[in-house]
Amino acid sequence: MRLIESVRIAWRSIRSHRLRSALTVLGLVIGIASVVVFATFGASIEAEIVGDIEGSSASNVYVFATPADDEDGGFDRVVQPAFTERDVQALASLPGVTAAIPRGTVDANSLTHGEDTVARQRVTATTPATFDEDRIVAGRGFRSGSAEVVLNERAAQTFAENVTVGDQLTLSLSGNRTHDLQVVGIVNGTAGGLPVSDFAEGSRVYVPVDPFYRTVVESPSVGVRQRAYPQVTVVTDPTGIEATRTAVATYLDEESDARLLVPAGTEPTARTSGDFAARISSVIDRVTRFVTGVAVIGLVVGAIGIANIMLVSVTERTREIGVMKAVGARNRDVLVLFLVESGLLGAVGAVLALPVGLGVGYAATRYAEVGFTLAPGWMATAVGVGVAVGVLAGLYPAWRAARVDPIDALRYE
Repeated sequence: MRLIESVRIAWRSIRSHRLRSALTVLGLVIGIASVVVFATFGASIEAEIVGDIEGSSASNVYVFATPADDEDGGFDRVVQPAFTERDVQALASLPGVTAAIPRGTVDANSLTHGEDTVARQRVTATTPATFDEDRIVAGRGFRSGSAEVVLNERAAQTFAENVTVGDQLTLSLSGNRTHDLQVVGIVNGTAGGLPVSDFAEGSRVYVPVDPFYRTVVESPSVGVRQRAYPQVTVVTDPTGIEATRTAVATYLDEESDARLLVPAGTEPTARTSGDFAARISSVIDRVTRFVTGVAVIGLVVGAIGIANIMLVSVTERTREIGVMKAVGARNRDVLVLFLVESGLLGAVGAVLALPVGLGVGYAATRYAEVGFTLAPGWMATAVGVGVAVGVLAGLYPAWRAARVDPIDALRYE
């Protein structure tokens, strides 16, 4: 029997049981579409996060302490003030470095705007170099040594009445210290923050290191007490980022105060946005594979549905099989006929599932407010697996049909 004839007979059989075939295909559509949705959404999230990290801080080298056996790409940071003012100045003087921006935290109790007070556990102490002109929404960055404060947009919206430039805030710090501060700037992001924290931007309040940051240690190199920070961001030209990272790493290993001040089992580390992007990409990829693997269960359900309908079809067409064999059809012809029918069911399910999955995936990215990115590898895999599932699910029914005895089949009622 020619293949084209097998396809025609199989399609006629599918059309003769439209509702049953449609319900069977529906199970396969749900399974394949689920795979496409999760894979597409995962690819979109990955592209959005990695794009933000690589685009917003491509010229930064982030310096902080991590466990010596760090396998987390820099995510497992040690918040230990170990980088002294000497380290900050030395990093700033390295070839190709534009600025070295220290960051520390100041323990706080609350922040008051007018009659509205909100709890505040900490504020960020940093230098004026933190504030890029293109990220300032209103006003300007603060000046060192001043009673000024800069808020990001989320922090400005924390109060019942939004904070604007020129407003007065009262900052309550630990030790019953209070400071009246003038809001001089609102920003939508800052230089110097780790890219992973900038992506999930929360409510942030920035004050000058001088006079608010008081964490000091004795510098092993110069023997005097200096301010010490848990993180320093080294800003350089993006084209020389790798050379700068190498120079920073060499300084940290050989000359820095931090190498002697970090806790046992930790070491000062230099990371770039590319390091964070690669790590995040790896994590999201693993999560996507896991969730998509769960969606493959839907394909198993679809395969069971196809196997069931094919077994029913073999039973219903026993007499037809007998007639085919009586007029010369071989076992192989019957086997191919039923395999073609199950394969058609799988192919129809795959063809219908692809646009459904892409549509739902697009809607999910719109809801999450991220860009839509295709996952062609997963899409091709989902379609291929869908067709393969159809064929494999029909193997036993087709084998059973091929083994039908023609005499018994002709007697079947």
